[in-house]
Amino acid sequence: MSTRHFLTLLDLSQKELADLIDRAVELKALHQQESDSSPYPNKVLGMVFEKSSTRTRISFEAGMTHLGGSAIFLSSRDTQLGRGEPIEDSARVMSRMVDLIMVRTFEHEKIQRFAEHSKVPVINALTDDYHPCQLLADMQTFTEHRGSIEGKTVTWVGDGNNMCNSYINAARQFNFELKIACPEGFDPMSSLLVDNKDRVQVMRDPIAATRDSDLVITDTWASMGQEDEKRAREEAFAGFQVNHELMSYAHNDALFMHCLPAYRDLEVSAKLLDDKDSVVWDEAENRLHAQKALMEFLLES
Repeated sequence: MSTRHFLTLLDLSQKELADLIDRAVELKALHQQESDSSPYPNKVLGMVFEKSSTRTRISFEAGMTHLGGSAIFLSSRDTQLGRGEPIEDSARVMSRMVDLIMVRTFEHEKIQRFAEHSKVPVINALTDDYHPCQLLADMQTFTEHRGSIEGKTVTWVGDGNNMCNSYINAARQFNFELKIACPEGFDPMSSLLVDNKDRVQVMRDPIAATRDSDLVITDTWASMGQEDEKRAREEAFAGFQVNHELMSYAHNDALFMHCLPAYRDLEVSAKLLDDKDSVVWDEAENRLHAQKALMEFLLES
């Protein structure tokens, strides 16, 4: 049997994703009841970080501990990858010593090459093109608060970045309509738009895109590696802030999400982010449980 990897949401079937979300909810309940089991003693997760992280490192490391295993943190400063060793060679060596490998890097092509030469499952913990683990947490959060997202209307407001690309894949895999509000020049991956034109549309007006939505999501306007574009991006995205006024055009019970870190009063108003009914903090917590379900699935596969 070939090794299963998780580089995008398309690597799992619709049923596998649905089952994984159900399992994440179950694992969360067990954790809250202090009924965690440790089914994977001596299993080791290798964590390769070329991009910095807060939520990703904590959730994967804590999650592997909850499962009874351990995790090894590796930055580009700590490995031969940072000194020019071929990705293929690092993958061959690491996958002979650990049971799972999580990679957080820049070019998506890097993680594809890594997975091609790995003997164990590789998890995409973020690339410039996709952030599928965050989508697992987002789908879990919506399920917990509103039930199935199938048939719902979802609005993305902001840059057509890796999160937006992953939401397009999610629209396909979880069967919902996606409206993307972004300025010209900041569209998501064109090939994804073509492949999903029956359920995804790009709009320039955030109000029109948010109208009658069940879920509204945004993200920072300048992702890692785009810091020198921050001023220009703030100007381009003027009028695209998600706040209580914009949310008033969505359904009364619409949820707001943000993958964090958030820049208050830029892409999201501080009042909305800190609203007593905000699910952003549940969304962040669910990275832990969704990724535990994912690691369990890959170890069993």
